[in-house]
Order: sequence, then structure tokens, then C-alpha cells
Amino acid sequence: VVVELKINELRKEYIGQIQVYMNYIDNNLKKIDHDRTIGIIVCRYNNKYVIEYCSDDRIIAREYELM
Repeated sequence: VVVELKINELRKEYIGQIQVYMNYIDNNLKKIDHDRTIGIIVCRYNNKYVIEYCSDDRIIAREYELM
């Protein structure tokens, strides 16, 4: 699992960035019997358009609230 914590709203480039990390792990670190890597982006605001239309279903985006 690759996890990124962002302090602002989700941007399209964050998805591309985490895909690079996920592909690196899939190609260089994981074993043959492991599942594909999952990416989680935690961001302050939720950009539903980017999440809904993200082409990689292995990426999960969630929002958080600072208390």
C-alpha cells in the first residue's frame, strides 16, 4: 500500500505521482504471489470529479478535517 497525505485538495497530478510509486513497487519490490499495489491519497478537500473519473481503480482518495 502506498499512502500519501496532502494538505490541500486533490489535484490530477497527485494521481499521476502515486501511480509512479505504485508501478515502481509492482515492478521492483513485490513478489509474484502478491496482489497489485493499492494507492491511498488522503487530502483536505474532496474533488469528486477526479476521484470518480480516475482511470486506475487501485487508487482511493479520502478527505480529512483538521481538528
